[in-house]
Amino acid sequence: MSWPWTKSLPLASRLFFSHLVVMIVGVVSFVIISKVSSPRFFVLHLERLQSQGLDLINVRTELVEGFETAWRRSTIWSVIVGTTAAGGLSYWVSKRIMQRLTEMEQITQKFAVGELDARLPLSEIPELNRLGASFNRMAASLEGVEARRRELIGDMTHELRTPLTVVRGYLEQLADGEIEPSPEVYRRLARETRRLERLVNDLQELSKAEAGYLPIKIQPINLLPLLESLVERFSEQLLEDGPVLRLDCPTPLPLVLADVDRTEQVLVNLVGNAVRYTTNGSITVQLWPEASQLWIAVIDTGIGIAAQDLPHVFERFWRADQSRDRHSGGTGIGLTISRHLVELQGGIIQVESELGIGSTFRFCLPLA
Repeated sequence: MSWPWTKSLPLASRLFFSHLVVMIVGVVSFVIISKVSSPRFFVLHLERLQSQGLDLINVRTELVEGFETAWRRSTIWSVIVGTTAAGGLSYWVSKRIMQRLTEMEQITQKFAVGELDARLPLSEIPELNRLGASFNRMAASLEGVEARRRELIGDMTHELRTPLTVVRGYLEQLADGEIEPSPEVYRRLARETRRLERLVNDLQELSKAEAGYLPIKIQPINLLPLLESLVERFSEQLLEDGPVLRLDCPTPLPLVLADVDRTEQVLVNLVGNAVRYTTNGSITVQLWPEASQLWIAVIDTGIGIAAQDLPHVFERFWRADQSRDRHSGGTGIGLTISRHLVELQGGIIQVESELGIGSTFRFCLPLA
C-alpha cells in the first residue's frame, strides 16, 4: 500500500516512514490492548486476594485508580523512549542502505565516462553485499570486454597493415613505372588480397564466437565419415617424401553431441596446422572415449612448440615465429576460433608439445 504523496519522496524517506508506520502501528496496538486488558486483569487479581481472606473493600477503589495512574505514566514514558529509539534506528538503517545505493550510482556514472576499474566495497548487509558482489563481477566483465576490444582493434590494425602495405607498394610502383606489369606481380597482389579476405572472414568469425552469437546446432552425429573425408582430402596435399596421415579410431565409434560443421572447422584448423609444420614423419588423428566424452587428438612429428610458448598458442594473432604464419598464409587466429568453437559445444581443447619433436592438439566432445 502506498499513498499518492509518497510517490515524490526519495527512497531514504520512504524507508524511514515505512519503519515509522510499522512502529506506530505496534505502539498503538500495545496501548489499546494494555488499556483494555490490564485493568481487568488487575481487578481479577484483587478479587482473588479477597477470596483468600484479605479485606480490600475499603482500599479497592484507591488501588485501581493508583494502578491506572502508574500504568498511564509508564506507558507515556515507554512510548516516548521507544519512539525515539526506533526512529533513530530507522533513520540510521535508511542512511546505511542509501549510502550503498549512492555509491553504486556514483560508480555507474564513472562507468558511463569510461572509468571501468571502479569497484564497490563490501557491505555488512548480506543482501547488499551480494548485490555489490554481482555488481563487481559485472564491472570486471565489462572491463574485460573493453580490454579485449582494444586488443582486438590493435591486433587487427597490426595484421592488416602488412598486406595493405605490400599491395600499396606494388600499386605505387606500377603507377610510377618502376616495375613492369607481369603475371608474377599480379599473382603477388592476388595472394595478398586473398590473405586480406581470409583475415576479414576469420575476424568476423572470431568476433561472433567471442560474443556468443555464433550459431551452433547441437545434435547426435557420427564423426567417422567426416574424419575419413578429412584424411582423404589432406592426404592429397602431402608430398611423396612428406609425412604420412592416418586415422586411428575405435569401431564402432560412439555418437557425440556436436555441430558437424563447427567440428569440421576445428579439425580442418588442427590438421591443416599439422600438415603445414610437419615435413616428415607422421600425422595421426586419434580418437578414444573417456567417461562421458569422446577425445579427438591430432598428433604430429613436426617442428613443435617451445614450453614457454604453450600458454599462448590459443591467443589471437600470437605467433612463436612472427614471420612463420604470414609466410605460409595463416591469419594467426585459427586456434583461437577453434578454442571458442569447442567451448561452445561443451568441450575443452588442450595442447602438448616439445620443440623439435612434435605437437598434440586434443579436444573433447560430450557423448550422445
